[in-house]
Amino acid sequence: MQTTTTPAIDAVPGQRPSDAPSKPPSSLAARAFAVQQAFTRLPGDVHPLRAIAGAAGLDDATTHRILQTGVGDGVFEQVGRGRYRLGTGTARAGVQAMAHSPGAASTHGILERLHQATGGLALLYVLSPFGGAKRLCTDYAIGDTDPAEVGMTAEDVVSVSRSLRTGASGRAILAYLPQTIQDLVLAEEIPPTAGPGVIRDNDALTASLDEIRRLGFGVGRQECMPGWDSVAAPVHWHDSIMGAVLMLKRSTEMPTDLRPLIFHTLKAAESISELTTSPLAATL
Repeated sequence: MQTTTTPAIDAVPGQRPSDAPSKPPSSLAARAFAVQQAFTRLPGDVHPLRAIAGAAGLDDATTHRILQTGVGDGVFEQVGRGRYRLGTGTARAGVQAMAHSPGAASTHGILERLHQATGGLALLYVLSPFGGAKRLCTDYAIGDTDPAEVGMTAEDVVSVSRSLRTGASGRAILAYLPQTIQDLVLAEEIPPTAGPGVIRDNDALTASLDEIRRLGFGVGRQECMPGWDSVAAPVHWHDSIMGAVLMLKRSTEMPTDLRPLIFHTLKAAESISELTTSPLAATL
């Protein structure tokens, strides 16, 4: 099934996305931030001046002055005549901010407790936007389990595990990404080695994202590989999605009542989310 493509915002003069500011920002600083945030509301990466102004809730002249000032500082890049995208200065700021998120020394103990409480494999995935939105496993607690027992080849790990279309952890991240990025992921091909439970229909996948946002967790049934089920919960940094905690267990060992597994997975994800918002906690 084909995904719906968001129409270009400049197709109709003056058209604005539904989440554009209701009132124009009053201060110069607020206007500059509004222009920067406009890029997160628009589909794609390169946009005309009119589209950026509409998403920022500003007039074209003000938006042009802010963009030209930002081009000089590397915050924005001008691509051709009257078209812009976010620049390397924005990326550097994001990298600097994410570099202070908690490392394995802080998170590994939380994963160990999840593993002990559930008897399942506990993994931490983080969102990686480089080269397209995907997830990467940065830490895990699996006890005495041989990684080969999971039954995935190196190729599977690269293709299936990185896709946000496959698995509870992928969907737990995808559910909180902007619609423009969700549309890109929904347009991706499903990895051919994905498990038999992978959600192939985009309408069903979208409905599962709504459910994750409503419940705060996701359940996967043999989505990434045969014979393994999972529970995943998102890890947030304030209102931004950073990754997901995954509890993975053999399908034959999954209890009928998932509430204890859900409770411990949610607790682990909330604990890691608290580390991202508390610099003091991250040092303990």
